[in-house]
Amino acid sequence: MKKIVTFSLIVLCAVWVVGCSEGGSASSGDTLTFTWLPNESGEDLKSAREEIGNIVEEVTGKEVEHETTTDYIVAIESLANGNADLAFLGAQGYVEAHEKNENVLPIAVASGPSGTLEDAVYHSWLNVKKGNETDYKEGEEFTINNIEGQSFSFVSNSSTSGFKVPSEGIVSYFNEIEGHEDLTQEDLLEGGTFFSEVMFGGSHQGSAVNLLSDKAEVAAFCDTCVDNYVEHVDGEENKSGAVYRVSDDAVEPFHTVTGEEFVLISVTPVLNAPFTMNTETLSEEDQEAIVEAFTSEEVANNESIFIPEDAEESGLFSKTDDERFLEVEDSWFDPIRELSN
Repeated sequence: MKKIVTFSLIVLCAVWVVGCSEGGSASSGDTLTFTWLPNESGEDLKSAREEIGNIVEEVTGKEVEHETTTDYIVAIESLANGNADLAFLGAQGYVEAHEKNENVLPIAVASGPSGTLEDAVYHSWLNVKKGNETDYKEGEEFTINNIEGQSFSFVSNSSTSGFKVPSEGIVSYFNEIEGHEDLTQEDLLEGGTFFSEVMFGGSHQGSAVNLLSDKAEVAAFCDTCVDNYVEHVDGEENKSGAVYRVSDDAVEPFHTVTGEEFVLISVTPVLNAPFTMNTETLSEEDQEAIVEAFTSEEVANNESIFIPEDAEESGLFSKTDDERFLEVEDSWFDPIRELSN
């Protein structure tokens, strides 16, 4: 009996070791896992996610399972540790994932309207609620001087346009002002040092709702993540002073703040977000097929991926001119890395 028990334990241990060794690989036979940040995890973007997944399925012959998240770190870690094969991350999220695992590499980014990388940017906004904008003006010009001491909402400290870029801009600006020479990004993470209170929306949509529901006096979020929920009202788009209004038919989480308006007080261009892959869990054949498919004319002209301007449905990308996906190297994201140096 003792020999049988011992043999059984050896077998069980061997099975456990094999199981653990396989646990780090996302690819399970004929299935690939695609993870999404909270900003793109909403029900309103389900069809957009599935269309991207359809492209991958078509060229790899494998089923795609979509992993939606409510936390930036979950998506970043999932790709870096091999629990996911593919992800759509912000530039900062990609940099963090690549730092954790050098096998994480970019697939492609959306170009600008020119169809090139020259204008492959979106915009990080600092915003205040309509009616409060005069507190952030000096004469006719908008300024961020008076954000000090206010309650502030970021997106996540792993967000490019919802933390990394705006926090670096705030630090650089105030470092030039006497008495603030030692201000750092870390000082902006908690209330009491620079801001009276600091909160994180968890997504760009969540940060916007923090502002519009009067939880925060100033909030950081980006243009592309709220495009599906707001309409331009006044001023030049993506310029300080522009006014936006939450649409009457806006879905969750904006359904509680429909009709509310906000004003841009600062705007900064940001490198477009990449589709990314874990090259350790994907075969070279699948990697090449995915890159080729994403950067193809067929995908560039797919109206379910690049949504026409007059379309009613929500999407991840807009087609205003010659937008398409373009392959990029890891080094393209060096400007984001430099923000941390």
